[in-house]
Amino acid sequence: MTDKQKKMLVRILATFLLFAGLLAGEKTGALPWLSTFPAGFGAYLVPYLLIGYDIIWKAARNIRHGQVFDENFLMMIATFGAFGVGEYSEALAVMLFYQVGELFQNYAVSRSRQSITEMMNICPEYANLEEDGRLIQVDPDDVEPGMVIVVKAGERIPLDGTVIEGESMIDTAALTGESVPRRAAAGDEVISGCVNGSGTLKVQVSKAFEDSTVAKILELVENAGSKKAKVENFITRFARYYTPVVTVGAAVLAVVLPLVFGGSWGEWVQRACIFLVISCPCALVISVPLGFFGGIGAASKIGVLVKGSNFLEAVAEMTTIVFDKTGTLTKGEFKVAKVVAAGRGEEEVLRLAAYSEGYSSHPVSNSIKAAYGKPLDLEEVREAKEIAGQGIRAKVNGSIVLAGNGKLMEENGISYPPCEEIGTVVYVACDGELAGTIVISDQVKEGAGEAIREMKKVGVKKTVMLSGDRQAAAQAVAKELGLDEVHAQLLPGDKVKWVEKLLEKQPKGQRLAFVGDGINDAPVLTRADIGIAMGSMGSDAAIEAADVVLMDDDVRKIASVVKISRKTLRIVKQNIVFALGVKALVLVLGAFGMANMWEAVFADVGVSVIAILNAMRALKASKS
Repeated sequence: MTDKQKKMLVRILATFLLFAGLLAGEKTGALPWLSTFPAGFGAYLVPYLLIGYDIIWKAARNIRHGQVFDENFLMMIATFGAFGVGEYSEALAVMLFYQVGELFQNYAVSRSRQSITEMMNICPEYANLEEDGRLIQVDPDDVEPGMVIVVKAGERIPLDGTVIEGESMIDTAALTGESVPRRAAAGDEVISGCVNGSGTLKVQVSKAFEDSTVAKILELVENAGSKKAKVENFITRFARYYTPVVTVGAAVLAVVLPLVFGGSWGEWVQRACIFLVISCPCALVISVPLGFFGGIGAASKIGVLVKGSNFLEAVAEMTTIVFDKTGTLTKGEFKVAKVVAAGRGEEEVLRLAAYSEGYSSHPVSNSIKAAYGKPLDLEEVREAKEIAGQGIRAKVNGSIVLAGNGKLMEENGISYPPCEEIGTVVYVACDGELAGTIVISDQVKEGAGEAIREMKKVGVKKTVMLSGDRQAAAQAVAKELGLDEVHAQLLPGDKVKWVEKLLEKQPKGQRLAFVGDGINDAPVLTRADIGIAMGSMGSDAAIEAADVVLMDDDVRKIASVVKISRKTLRIVKQNIVFALGVKALVLVLGAFGMANMWEAVFADVGVSVIAILNAMRALKASKS
């Protein structure tokens, strides 16, 4: 509980004790003067001002700024009216219980916000640089890529980089939600925001702090609350018109109806005050965004960042999900499985392919270079050019070498026997003739099949895979995972076209999501209704373009987020129906004089508390 909340609690307790004493004295007849003016008015005014001075001040300030119609205004007018007709105890009760509701609401918001703001603690305060045999602490912003930092046991890793010395267990729970630490040793990449568990590490920084993982996450978290769901926007618009309408309705009750139907002015003013108390829209205005905030917080607990409540709402409506293959459903850890020579030896085929791919950092290129296993003298390579969706053309020791797929061979008029092996096939040609074929295998990610089955269970009707790989390789992966549809041999632009085709077929009110990790996936992530990116190994462009980020690349968590989003939306709709239903009923009763001020307090504060308690259930949404 914050200091502000503690001070409010003290005010509430003090007011409650005074109120209980005054009410007991009035109802038992021990202090009969409490129901008279001006003695009773003055006695009840003291605790009323103690508990309600800030509400009156806010209402007056807002009126001065032209913002008349809000809950502070309604509370002020209703309680002033109750004092005016001699209902002193009711006026104090309304303000007291309204403040109880506000305290409860503030506490609930703090609880739900905590689940997200805990992530703000991942921001490192310093980085250790070694100078003249001693460590100095510097601001992470002052560390440039290429510099070496030292991370001691128990410290938070301040910047992304590669371990060059040391071995340790890294706690990634703050980012990924995973409780099991990961081992990090020389050659492994580590990301900022994680905690170094056991040993000292020397890390060569790969990104400036502003481009680091932790900086990106903080930016996403800070902006998450700014993007509202359709339901939230509806409630905002509703409250904008609802409050003036009920204020006018109260004025009609107090002034017009006595002239039409007769009766005492005090009775009609009392009805108007009851009407105002009932009509306060607190339950809706607070519980709806609180519910979405809780849902976003529940997702962050399992290592999934949702960039706004509008995206959480969209996930709840998702019925089609489209996956990129490499790095999303498969590991992207390519290994040369087979080399088929055609006129040249296997070693020569690998050499030509390795040199032509020498400047590329693509996983396929890296696997070929690893299989060749010898240092490359890249001065032998000239005019290396990557041809999108086909492969690479390079001049190696004066010979024109082509390494790529069948399209590359066909474009250059090179005859080749199609390879039917399962995997990624790279055809290698030298000076216009086929030199050989390299088959590269990529394993399906652990849990990918389980993820597809879980998505089916939560109501995702269609699962689709898009791949730049050969049809045979893509079909093999799709069959293993149980996907409904697969489209292969696609260029990056083709993936966008396929997503657009699928979007055209989507029924109204249903959403399509695309899951990818590469820089070439950014256009598709943007085009889909919901873009889901891999945060751990995904590219910055993909993460920037996405609406949802999986911090540990575990696609099984998508089904969990669907469950969280649907539970959140269900809770929000329950609150709307409950709040409007109770208020409508008690408003009618109040207008006809069949509801008193205590029932009005329940219709306002009681409904708010129940709705807030219900909204907090979204925080407990889990993987199950």
